[in-house]
Amino acid sequence: MQIQKQAFTLIFSCLFSMLLITTSNSIAKSGCPTKCGNVTIPYPFGIGLDGECSLSPTYNIYCNTSLVPHKPFLLRTTTDHLEITHISNTGIMRIRNNISTRCYQDGEVVESMSRGIAAINLFNLPLVISDTKNIFTAVGCDEMAIIADANGHASGCIATCASIEDAVEYNSTCSGIGCCQTATIPKGATIIATNIGTVFNHVNVSEFNPCGAAFLAERDKFVFNAADLSEDHTMFMESVMENVPVVLDWFVGVNETCQQGRQASSESGYICLGNTSCVDFVAGSTTGYRCSCNPGYQGNPYLSPGCTDIDECASERNPCSHSCTNVVGSYRCSCPKGHHGDGLKNGTRCSSNRSQDVMRISLGISIGFLLLSVLVSWVYFITRKRKLMRLREKFFEKNGGILLTQELPSNAGTMESSKIFTTNELKVATNNYNENRILGKGGYGTVYKGVLKDGREVAIKKSKVVDQTQVEQFINEVVILTQINHRNVVKLLGCCLETEVPLLVYEFISNGTLFDHIHKYKGTTSWLTWENCIKLAAEAANALSYLHSAASIPIIHRDVTTLVQGTLGYLDPEYFQTSQLTEKSDVYSFGVLLAELLTREKPLSLERDLEERNLATYFLLAEKEDRLMEIIDPQLVREASKDHLVMLAKLVKKCLNIHGEHRPTMKEVAIELDALMKQTRHPWINKNKNYEETTNLMGQHQLYPIHPIPSYGHNTSADNMVLSGRQYSMERSLISEMNHPR
Repeated sequence: MQIQKQAFTLIFSCLFSMLLITTSNSIAKSGCPTKCGNVTIPYPFGIGLDGECSLSPTYNIYCNTSLVPHKPFLLRTTTDHLEITHISNTGIMRIRNNISTRCYQDGEVVESMSRGIAAINLFNLPLVISDTKNIFTAVGCDEMAIIADANGHASGCIATCASIEDAVEYNSTCSGIGCCQTATIPKGATIIATNIGTVFNHVNVSEFNPCGAAFLAERDKFVFNAADLSEDHTMFMESVMENVPVVLDWFVGVNETCQQGRQASSESGYICLGNTSCVDFVAGSTTGYRCSCNPGYQGNPYLSPGCTDIDECASERNPCSHSCTNVVGSYRCSCPKGHHGDGLKNGTRCSSNRSQDVMRISLGISIGFLLLSVLVSWVYFITRKRKLMRLREKFFEKNGGILLTQELPSNAGTMESSKIFTTNELKVATNNYNENRILGKGGYGTVYKGVLKDGREVAIKKSKVVDQTQVEQFINEVVILTQINHRNVVKLLGCCLETEVPLLVYEFISNGTLFDHIHKYKGTTSWLTWENCIKLAAEAANALSYLHSAASIPIIHRDVTTLVQGTLGYLDPEYFQTSQLTEKSDVYSFGVLLAELLTREKPLSLERDLEERNLATYFLLAEKEDRLMEIIDPQLVREASKDHLVMLAKLVKKCLNIHGEHRPTMKEVAIELDALMKQTRHPWINKNKNYEETTNLMGQHQLYPIHPIPSYGHNTSADNMVLSGRQYSMERSLISEMNHPR
């Protein structure tokens, strides 16, 4: 009896060992461990630094057995470790997070609690940081967070709040109150860094939010809670690092496509083995490919002999309703004698043969049902069409259509080009709002390009919401906007009131941007001579001055909004602090633009020192230290007199005053620029070439892809009156970074 028991134990052990080997072979190389602690390590990755268990040394995984439980790491150098939390055989790897954080006390950085820049370095590894599965997040009440790769591609967001109560209203969302997010992650990045800064050093919020944090995270893994702002910061960081991973994409065949891999003459050769398919992997400048099992096969596509046949008939998910026969790479279902059908559980299954009479009855019922369906459909469409007509009439009346038609005759002398468009006209003009016609999207709606029946190209703004309590104000603003007549202001052609939210129709202007001419050719001789720069600045200032004071009501270039919105680098500090936009906010932004023309520097640049990254600070500091000539563009230094450059620099300084009440008005700015233009030695009229080139630039504008569409309930007509690129593309320069971070 004892001998039989020992024999049974031996046989069971052998069978169990064979099962382990078979299972192991589908995950890792034969004789190689498949797990490090709780993490499974599939081939082409392998545990060990000798490369025996991996495809190549770049796929080596270091398993730290001194930790409990054991933990796997990517080993880039002897001191640079990234902890792995998960690897899938579909090309996904998750690693432990790293956080950039700063803490403040009495307006000063607490170095012992701050970590500064946090980086992930995958250089020379077959991995990239996923730009589709991650999202960049910042948490705090006075934070400016930035993420950038080694090539200088960057994006970021701003998080603010005045109290914990404000943030509680936005729990579970990163709306900008206490938490902000951006999905713009550099594509194909192997080295990435996150950093967090502040505007006011947490002076006003440190009592309940002493620290801010920024981190890259897998989408939907981090859920914001207002308690994150005030709870123990160390506990918060540990929770994020433990529960919110960063997603990496891994691949094989580095710098090869599937076709190149098949033709490879290297020792490794083509990595996808039997019964597999190959898909090219491209992320930015990184290329490679991935392998997967063909349908009907399973296993590790990178391990010999490749993927093996699945016996679908033997599985719990047998696809057949009756008889199932396994074939290599597939299966076959059949019905018993006297039945017909495809035999599939999710198909027609198997049904017994019926008599011809039953078939005729079924056919008659089907035809009758079809006729009834046609009749019901016809009645439905007629009824729907009538309801749609009544709905359009209802929207037209609700949106102030009757009031607008009453206003049109009394303003006929100034509204010759304005028109009330129908829904059908704009549907035809935009090809039923085809996605190919989208010029841009903002926080409040979408802008479409349209072509009217008379051939005119227009821009159609389609907002998301409307405040019904402000309909009369909206109609009055439309009337006022149609009366605005200035060569530097885009013309409002009309509106459509037959939709739930009114549509606005503008003249279409599209070409290049002034930003390109300032920065793309920096360091070379540009047509933006001193004379051209002064003329551009003077005409833009006159346009803003017209909107502020010459129009029938003052028009500010940006509306009051509930949240601070604008472009980093151009934003008025007072507006950022109070959320209240004034005419002097435009003056500040214009001052930044003048500094941009003078220096050819970007409004916000990570290439400058930390305290000088903001152009306004950079310019004012240079002026204070009497080194203006060092930062002004060399071409302008050569062409203009020092006195003229100093005059313009002093005007910039006045516009950038931290206190709005001490800034000049746009009218005063325009007067100074006009005077400076008249003092220029070489008038533009004597330079035909410069005049022609300037005229071409002034026809350049890329207004639509970057301008958010406002809520009519808070509209003071400013968002609907934007500077035309025919003379100067102010709007493109002022808000381009919102959708295209520099």
